[in-house]
Amino acid sequence: MKKKLLSVLLVASMVATMFVGCGSSSSSDSASEPAATTDEGAADAATNSEYKVAMITDSGDITDMSFNQTTYEAAKAFADENGVEFQYYKPTADSDDARIASFENAVADGYNVVVVPGYLFANMIKEVAETYPNVTIIALDCGEGDFGDYKLPENVCSFTYQEELAGYMAGYAAVKEGYTKLGFLGGMAVPAVIRYGYGFVQGCNDAAVELGNASDVQVNYVYGGQFFGDEAITAQMDTWYSNGTEVVFACGGGIYTSACEAAQKVDGKVIGVDSDQSGTIANQYGTDDLCITSAMKGLAPTVKSTLTDLLAGNWSNYAGKIENLGIVSGTDPSVNYVQLPTDTWSMKNFTVDDYKELVGKLYDGTITVDNTTEKMPATEITVKEYDNIH
Repeated sequence: MKKKLLSVLLVASMVATMFVGCGSSSSSDSASEPAATTDEGAADAATNSEYKVAMITDSGDITDMSFNQTTYEAAKAFADENGVEFQYYKPTADSDDARIASFENAVADGYNVVVVPGYLFANMIKEVAETYPNVTIIALDCGEGDFGDYKLPENVCSFTYQEELAGYMAGYAAVKEGYTKLGFLGGMAVPAVIRYGYGFVQGCNDAAVELGNASDVQVNYVYGGQFFGDEAITAQMDTWYSNGTEVVFACGGGIYTSACEAAQKVDGKVIGVDSDQSGTIANQYGTDDLCITSAMKGLAPTVKSTLTDLLAGNWSNYAGKIENLGIVSGTDPSVNYVQLPTDTWSMKNFTVDDYKELVGKLYDGTITVDNTTEKMPATEITVKEYDNIH
C-alpha cells in the first residue's frame, strides 16, 4: 500500500504544489465530516483549499469525553470556521498497524494535514512521517520518551503538557476546600498520568502544610491499568469511599465512570481530567455537584493555534519540534495550557480569586512543582499506594 500511495503523491506533486482530494474512502474506519467553504474571503478560501485536515482517534472514539472528543471537536470547529475540508478516522483495532492503515487511508483520500492525540501514535509517526513528507502531522501528547531516539522530521510537530501543574492545582484546591481524605485513580501508569498524579499529591501536601493539618490529610493512590472503568475498578472505589475517601481525582479517559458510580453511593465527589468534565458527569449521573473541578490541559487551543499558523504560512515555528506547554500568564488563567475551569466553578472555601493567586505564584516561580515520574515525591501528608488493579 505504501508504494502505491507514494506513487500517487509523486504524480500529484507534478501537477500541484499540494495534492488534492481523490474522493471519499470506502474504508469502514472513516467518517466523513466535510466543511463547506463560505463565499467570504475568496483569497483565503483559495489558500485554505490547499489543506484538508484529518483526525485519527487512538484506542477510543470521538465520544470518549477526553482526548479524542476534545481533539475531534477542536479540529472540526477549526475546519468549519475556515472553510477547510475535514474528516476523522477510527482505526479498526488498537494497534500500530491499524493506526498506520488509518493514516494511509487519510492520505489516499487526499488529506494532507493529520492531527493525532496521544502517545499511542508515536510508533505510527516514526513509520509514516518520512515516507509522506508532504503530509503535515500534528501530534498531541507525544513526548521524547514516546519517540525514543527518533528525531522528528520537518513535517511533524508534537506538543506535551505540564500535567504536574494541572494536577497540583486540583490537589491544592481540594484540600483548601476542606477535603482531607482524597484519592488518585490513574488509568495506565504512563508519564502524562504519573505527572498528573504526582502533581496532585504535591498540591495536596502543600495546601495541607499551609493549613497546618498535614497529619490529617491522606491520599490513596492507584492505577487501574486501563483507560476505562469496570467492575474491578468500581469495587476498589467502593472500598475507598466506604472507608472515608471524600473525593477522587479520576485521571484517564473513561475510568472516571468507576469513581462516579462509587461516589454516588455515599455522596462522594470526583475531580475530572483533561477537559471540564463537570457537565458531562452531571448529564450522565443526574447531579450537578458530583464533580468539584477538573484538571485541564489545552488540547483545543493547541489544535486551533497550530492549524491557524499552518494556514498562515508559519509552519516553520513548529517544524520538527516537541513543545512542552504550561502556564503562559500569571494574571489570566484562561489562556494557560494547564488550568482549572472557572466557568463552572463550584467550590466555596477555595475561590476563583484564590485560584488566580495560586496561578500567579506558579507562574512567577514562588511555587515550584517537581515533574518527576521516577518516584512518589516526599510529603508530610500520608500517601498510601496500592498495586495496579489490572
